[in-house]
Amino acid sequence: MAVLSQIEPQRVFHFFEEISAIPRGSRHTRAISDWLAAFAEKRNLRVIQDKTGNIIIFKKASTGYEQAAPVILQGHMDMVCDKVPSCTKDMEREGLDLVRDGDTIYAKGTTLGGDDGIAVAMGLALLDDDEIPHPPLEIVYTIDEEIGMVGAAALDVSPLKGRRMINLDSEDEGIFTVSCAGGVDLLCHFPVSREAYEGTPLLLDVKGLTGGHSGSEINKGRNNAHLLLGRILTGLRRVTDYRLVTLAGGSKDNAITPNASAGIVVKDAEAATAWVQSFEKLLKEECRVTDPQVEVTLEPASFEELPMDEKTTNHIRAFLTCVPQGVQVMSAEMPGLVQTSLNFGILKLEKDEMTGGLLVRSSVDSQKEMLVDRVETLVTALGGTMERSGDYPGWTYEPKSPLRDLLVEVYREQYGKGPVVEAIHAGVECGLLAHKLPGLDCVSLGPTLTGVHTPKEKMSIASVQRTWKLLLETLKRMK
Repeated sequence: MAVLSQIEPQRVFHFFEEISAIPRGSRHTRAISDWLAAFAEKRNLRVIQDKTGNIIIFKKASTGYEQAAPVILQGHMDMVCDKVPSCTKDMEREGLDLVRDGDTIYAKGTTLGGDDGIAVAMGLALLDDDEIPHPPLEIVYTIDEEIGMVGAAALDVSPLKGRRMINLDSEDEGIFTVSCAGGVDLLCHFPVSREAYEGTPLLLDVKGLTGGHSGSEINKGRNNAHLLLGRILTGLRRVTDYRLVTLAGGSKDNAITPNASAGIVVKDAEAATAWVQSFEKLLKEECRVTDPQVEVTLEPASFEELPMDEKTTNHIRAFLTCVPQGVQVMSAEMPGLVQTSLNFGILKLEKDEMTGGLLVRSSVDSQKEMLVDRVETLVTALGGTMERSGDYPGWTYEPKSPLRDLLVEVYREQYGKGPVVEAIHAGVECGLLAHKLPGLDCVSLGPTLTGVHTPKEKMSIASVQRTWKLLLETLKRMK
């Protein structure tokens, strides 16, 4: 039974519910890409599906708008897949369980995918309705935005004639984004050597942190579980010797990691347990505002693998403790704007290698390179190697923007006040597309979403309704 069928605008929520039934996590977008292509074909709309799965759907202008310049509407089809520990859903094969609670929509036990499913749904509603006045439409849906804007980087923009673009990937109603930071992914590799070591096997868990988006929420002082793990391991060596055995942490470089664990073999289990319990009390007080649900536990465990040797243990502990994390430089030109940051989002351990994935962001290219150099210097000093990928440009603020002026005008009429026009410290596809489409006039906006990239993600129904009204009126005036 449809959960959202009676909510206005009905076609927007109808399509949001339809795509929510299709698994569409990053790297697993073929099903949703094929569905979008079929959607266009059923309506006799011109569609381009490239080899990566990106989709462009074209719709001719409505009556009276034939001479208007085309407008691009853009969003991404993939979503961050995450779930609470008790959730058994296979998000690669099963759709979401949507829930409506008053004015909010969420998914039971998982991320909602409002980022950026609501952009997909709005575009589909426009394509499906022949009564809405609009100029020629070029609807662009990209793949794998959440793992480095892979789709936007691969997109052939030559079929696009529009030089006005509304990106629907913002998460705060009333905020128009007009500039963003560039970024680069770093993958650090450390060799792992193992040998026998006598002691008590224990599992150290750091959990319950708030987490969040590593761009828009990096300035909120929230702890990263990987860094806390390093801090605890460094403190623990003061009371007992130990060796690392296992490590596990986040899998998304654009999410502040809420949980991480380390398997260890300790010489003095009693001293280790007492120290961890004491540290947890200190940490709860320290993090009472940013991470009120934080927990640190040390429990008996058993491991199949041999412990790491002393050298490997020391190198990995040093990396977890000393790698830069969070805000590095604030902008001197735009008060309150983060200029340069880093997030340690991915931690994986195989038998003979540990990898750490980091995302560097900066609106100043020289500072981005400075931070890359710092990380590489640390990694190589500890016997590891580093590779970079997914380099993407920032999006420069344009002083003159007719599209921005029009959106501000419509917003002011509908809301009785002006919107916030700002730059953000996060990568958005506008930067890549503006780089590929010289002269692109672009604004990013969207309805209010909270808890994005986490199972706490929620979307405001009323905010979707207002954003849809803003979009429709703006298109109406684009003659």
